[in-house]
Amino acid sequence: MAFIEDAAVVDEVTAAAVETAGDAVQEAGRLTAYLQDHIPNMIGFGVKVLCAILFFCAGRIVIGWIRKVVKRSLNRSKADKGVEQFVDSLLKFGLYFLLIFTIATKFGVDTASVAALIASGGVALGLALQGSLSNFAGGVLILLLKPFEVGDYIVEDTNHNEGTVKEIQIFYTKLSTIDNKTIVIPNGILTNNSLTNMTAQPERRLNIKIGITYEADLKKAKTVIERLLLEDASVMKDKETAVFVDALADHAVVIGARGWVSNDEFWTTQWRLLEEIKLRFDQEEIEIAYPQMKVHMAK
Repeated sequence: MAFIEDAAVVDEVTAAAVETAGDAVQEAGRLTAYLQDHIPNMIGFGVKVLCAILFFCAGRIVIGWIRKVVKRSLNRSKADKGVEQFVDSLLKFGLYFLLIFTIATKFGVDTASVAALIASGGVALGLALQGSLSNFAGGVLILLLKPFEVGDYIVEDTNHNEGTVKEIQIFYTKLSTIDNKTIVIPNGILTNNSLTNMTAQPERRLNIKIGITYEADLKKAKTVIERLLLEDASVMKDKETAVFVDALADHAVVIGARGWVSNDEFWTTQWRLLEEIKLRFDQEEIEIAYPQMKVHMAK
């Protein structure tokens, strides 16, 4: 009886194994049939992807070549550096958009549908990106009206950002500060608010103010400052210089001094004159005023 039961168990195991093997063979057959049916489509899709990658790489090379040609043309025409940067940035965005659109059409995307989608999306995008469109328009106005150019030192009066203009792009202008920081300002802010171009003119006027005490010799102090202005090599001799009493303040007699220097030497000349005035006043025993309070006790 035990032998018969063992034989029955073996038969059941064998039947289960045969059934499992049959199911595996059926699944393998279905997979093989699926691959045979879809391999041509998969190969075709893979070829399209490969062609798209190759087309994109070739398009990048062509775009780079076109940008170089345009840059050379602008350099030959002696166009402004800001115009060159703006045109290059605009050309880059436009050509890459055209390249991607062309690749999409090669994958069977309907151009009419894409055009309709772009048109409807453009309206929504225009409403959502009003600030960016304002910045774009600001960039165009900067290049047309030229309130500043690349290389100018400007001060943005609203947020008091200042620096040397390094790049004028489609949406933003980049400034480089004296301590080598980069400030990115939207073009819309620069065109909708006031700014000061510190280097628009080749010359710039010095405005120095020094306060001396009421007990100091006023005429001697003015003579010292006048002599320093005349002796300084950076102060233009063919331009007007002036030394005058600017104010009678609470604690000092404020002497003003004006002279003209080139933009490149403005700061160094101002720092040098301030130092020389302090040293010469010390030699002449002219006391520079500082805030103080005198209390007189009534007897």
